[in-house]
Amino acid sequence: MQHLPSELQILIYFIASCLILGMLLYYRVRTSRHRLFNSILLLTFSCLGLYSAQLLESYNLSSAAKAVHETFMVVLGFALIRYWGMLIFQLIAPLFRLNPPRILEDLLEAIAMLGWGFYRLHLAGLELGQLVTTSAVITAVLAFAMQDTLGNILAGLALHLDNSIEQGDWIKLGELTGRVVDLSWRATRVETRNGETVMIPNGMLMKGQFQLLGKRVDKPLAWRRWVWFEVGLDTLPTQVMLLIENAIREAAPPNVAQDPPPSCLLMNVEKGNARYAARYWLTDLQNDDPTDSQIRTLIDAVLRRNSLRLAAPQYKVFVTQENERYFEGRHKQHTQERLAVLQKLELLASLKEEELHTLADRLRFTPYVAGDVMIRQGEKVEWLYILIKGEAEAWVQPTRGERKLFAKLGPGSFFGEMGLMTGEAIRATVVVSTNVECYRIDKESFQQILLSRPELAGVFSEVLVKRQAEEQILLNDDSSIIPPVARSEILARLQHFIGLNRGA
Repeated sequence: MQHLPSELQILIYFIASCLILGMLLYYRVRTSRHRLFNSILLLTFSCLGLYSAQLLESYNLSSAAKAVHETFMVVLGFALIRYWGMLIFQLIAPLFRLNPPRILEDLLEAIAMLGWGFYRLHLAGLELGQLVTTSAVITAVLAFAMQDTLGNILAGLALHLDNSIEQGDWIKLGELTGRVVDLSWRATRVETRNGETVMIPNGMLMKGQFQLLGKRVDKPLAWRRWVWFEVGLDTLPTQVMLLIENAIREAAPPNVAQDPPPSCLLMNVEKGNARYAARYWLTDLQNDDPTDSQIRTLIDAVLRRNSLRLAAPQYKVFVTQENERYFEGRHKQHTQERLAVLQKLELLASLKEEELHTLADRLRFTPYVAGDVMIRQGEKVEWLYILIKGEAEAWVQPTRGERKLFAKLGPGSFFGEMGLMTGEAIRATVVVSTNVECYRIDKESFQQILLSRPELAGVFSEVLVKRQAEEQILLNDDSSIIPPVARSEILARLQHFIGLNRGA
């Protein structure tokens, strides 16, 4: 044992350097302070053991000194392997932007400890062949007794090798949702949003199905969230969806991605209400509920600003007594709104107030969504269409050649007058560009007014001739697309179609 003093001296220098590196590790990696403290204690304990072996040697207790020395050399090797494993994997590797999983660190440390143990046993005089034979039997027994543990180890390796789960991923397993903070040899540690730490055996992840939240191929982390709400059926779904989409896009709440953009969809109609879903992409998965709450608050605010409210489930029981004053006021308001639209139309400028009131009561509210075809070229439609919101396009299909854009229609535009008053086939196809709201007037409404005032036929025919001239200008005077009709013929068709000449 004459080598003990020099060996101990070298060991002291080595441990001193380890302590210096340990201080760096202590300040750089907060999560490993407990393991670092245990490793330092084990190193200190090993040094004391080796020093005790030297004392035993000084008292001529060579056998005891050798046994103590070999024992604490094994313990010292284990402590140093663990210590240097922490230094390499948690201090040095991050400097090179490497983030190896915990299970790889544990596995390599276990292999190194096993090799160190075999090496010390070989130095003690134990033949390696006998050791391998004996250890093979022991390994078989341990493998049978620890098959669940080995299954978790192999499952952890498989999860790591195919990158199924990485540290920082958000996973959902059944009712559990949380962020992966560690992948060890036995289990995957997950922290929930409630501050709970859940240990999930690796074997369970391999055998079962789990979800990786917000993780997409070659795209930034984002998780689509659904915020459900209900609005009464008296409001057009196109209006509600447009309001919500614009509000979320303009507000740009934190943690809400602008690409893909937020959207609002009508998902169902149930319990007396329209059920909507506001969908957005969450970029910070830690703040799911707070961001959902912010979106709900935003929805409620924009609805209130537009005289709308979030609706609760409705159950109609027909035992209420109608309030005549309420319905009269509501009807009067709707009539005034419709009169304001009719009074702006050149076609109806010659009508009296009571005649406009008659038409206002006969107007039919008709909404369309983008892409709808309102009328088709060649069809016979006995309606006058009046746009009040949205935009549409009128397309003409010549006998030869490609179709042409005839006109763009907006609020205040009207069309279908020739079909309504003369029975002529529709001259253009009108396609909705954006969501459209319009009124329609049927043939019978005009027929009643013209029968009471036949002189209006001449006035209407002049307006139709003027509209026809405007159409020719838009078509660059190409009469082959929409052939013009003389005023006298228009008047005759109008009188015949409405029935003014039946009594003659």
